[in-house]
Amino acid sequence: MTVRAMDVVRTNWFDLDNEVAYRHWRERRLEQAATRLDELLVEVRDPRRLSAAEHEALLSRCRRNNMALYASRIGDDPDKEIPRRLGEQLGLQRLDHNWLADDDGITSLTVNPEGEHPQYIPYTNRPIHWHTDGYYNPPERQIHGLLLHCVHPAARGGENALMDPELAYIHLRDADPAYVAALMRPDAMTIPEGTGEAGGRRPESVGPVFSVTPETGALHMRYTARSRNIRWAEDVQVQAAVRALTDLLASDRPGIFRGRLESGMGLVSNNVLHDRAGFEDTEGVPPRLLYRARFYDRIVGA
Repeated sequence: MTVRAMDVVRTNWFDLDNEVAYRHWRERRLEQAATRLDELLVEVRDPRRLSAAEHEALLSRCRRNNMALYASRIGDDPDKEIPRRLGEQLGLQRLDHNWLADDDGITSLTVNPEGEHPQYIPYTNRPIHWHTDGYYNPPERQIHGLLLHCVHPAARGGENALMDPELAYIHLRDADPAYVAALMRPDAMTIPEGTGEAGGRRPESVGPVFSVTPETGALHMRYTARSRNIRWAEDVQVQAAVRALTDLLASDRPGIFRGRLESGMGLVSNNVLHDRAGFEDTEGVPPRLLYRARFYDRIVGA
């Protein structure tokens, strides 16, 4: 059987011992990457029923950036089916029914003073540091797809920063391949045990920051910038790599985008890095409300 050169390149570009494959992939990846936030934006009529052109426009941006933004005509329609139906059209089927999600598996992100919610920052108006979703999940339940849909923005604040994990990988590998090797260690990042499904206790979660998904060959990132309830491997190279990643995410380097979702807008992504600024709601105005859907699948075709 003959193996084409491109097949070899496509298979091995994340192999630290295959610099040729990496350079091929890196060149193509940087050529395709968006340089402005508006390059990620697609106008759609109704995300529940994408046209063929809208579907392809979202996919093409996800292929190049692992994410796309959409602005729709549905305004502040509160239909909980919006993220579920949109996900289905993108091949996202397996919802993560995480702790404190709504009964349908879709999470309503809004200030919620009830029950356990105030203990968790997503249900407050406080800022959330850089992370990928589900970083505390076990290996068999890693989050590969993430959708956000905005029903109501906050009166003030609530902006998001976004970065494609592949660009973070390129930056770190170019700076020092040892950073990537350290963050691929199977014990690089540990999240202590905490609250899991239905409020029960989940065991600690130990794993790498960067990994390659065997089924797809795609890069996966598991990360949080939180400083409490996290343990990094006590290794000089891991500590150096974490500092380099922290410095990157605190910078204004190309590939880091900042903006705010307004009513009817949303994000579709392969679980990209993101944060959230603090915000304020105003009495008499609908409070900030976003729907979040997490999936075990990647976007099909991206």
